[in-house]
Amino acid sequence: MLPVVNDPFTPIITSFLRVEDTTWGDEKKGFLVRYRGVLYNQDSSQAYDQLADQLRQFKVTPLFRIEDNRHTIVLVPSLAKPKPSKVWVNILLFILTVVSVTFTGAVNFSGSIPTNLNEWFRFMLEGLPFAVALLAILLCHEFGHYFVGRYHKAKVTLPYFMPLPYPLSLFGTMGAFIQLKEIPKNKRDLLDIGIAGPIAGLIVAIPVLILGLSLSKVERLPFQLPVGQIFEGNSILYLLLKFIVKGQLLPQPFNYASLNPMLYWIQYFFTGKPLPIGGLDVTLHPIAWAGWAGLFVTAINLIPAGQLDGGHILYSLLGKRTAKLLPFILLALVLLGFAWYGWWLFAALIFFLIRSNAEPLDQITPLDPKRKVLAILGVVIFLLIFMPVPLSLI
Repeated sequence: MLPVVNDPFTPIITSFLRVEDTTWGDEKKGFLVRYRGVLYNQDSSQAYDQLADQLRQFKVTPLFRIEDNRHTIVLVPSLAKPKPSKVWVNILLFILTVVSVTFTGAVNFSGSIPTNLNEWFRFMLEGLPFAVALLAILLCHEFGHYFVGRYHKAKVTLPYFMPLPYPLSLFGTMGAFIQLKEIPKNKRDLLDIGIAGPIAGLIVAIPVLILGLSLSKVERLPFQLPVGQIFEGNSILYLLLKFIVKGQLLPQPFNYASLNPMLYWIQYFFTGKPLPIGGLDVTLHPIAWAGWAGLFVTAINLIPAGQLDGGHILYSLLGKRTAKLLPFILLALVLLGFAWYGWWLFAALIFFLIRSNAEPLDQITPLDPKRKVLAILGVVIFLLIFMPVPLSLI
């Protein structure tokens, strides 16, 4: 193709890239021009920042890619600046979630809803320990994302909380999320923002859970379990914390029914069966229930797929190879769904709504060694807190 007259881009690009070939595009192709070659600067992150600054006057954004094992710079029209979000929406949703979580906590641990208006104040007070503990975990999780996003100068919204009161939810909420209004600059930023939430949430959730377990009683289960009895699921970390606080693996079955104890625990861990009828289990204090819910919510977010926190972590580690793992992750969730139907819902949500990864502007810059360790730590945390059968209902 003949060179374009009055081309302002190539002189700038050639100061960063030893250009081997150039392809001009148009609106239909979705880019203005593409250059392939080799970057002069070993520090691709620094090169990206400098190039982006020089192209800003043309309202053009550079994309760093690797195509056919060559450095590629693709120039695209800059996106319009995102509009500021309406903070009153975040505040209103948070207030509704506080009420919803408090109400749900009160129902869970008082057993009945008052019919007398004079009793409502005392009733809602009973839900406060659960609400304060759970909302502290969720707030730290979301503001972990928020503050790290702001540190990297990304435009992020304040958290949006999602109220969902009893009986629609055992927690009074579907959790919370922040919206990243800009594409992350590179894999380092993507990792930092993605993993900050789970780590911040766990820093609160683990002490909350330990405190709650210390306030909880170990009691013997009846041989005839009542209808509606709920058993919370176990992760490796949750089993370990129960052992540290209570000195035994719980729930402890009445007997192992001629099963090897190791085989029993493997079966129970992955299927939630056989139920420990007549055995010992911990009756969760509201604060312990909030801590357990914090682990569960964090594990959901760390599923290594799509636009979940775990998906961001895996993409920052493996790049486009992450897409090859998605079918196996979805298959695993479908198989786990035979033990807990909820995994089918999550598999559908991931496949239909959020299966595509957030691809950074600069895909050339790799993770530095410290961030590689951090990303691997994120995967390890997921394995430690994931619950194959989160809930079992009689």
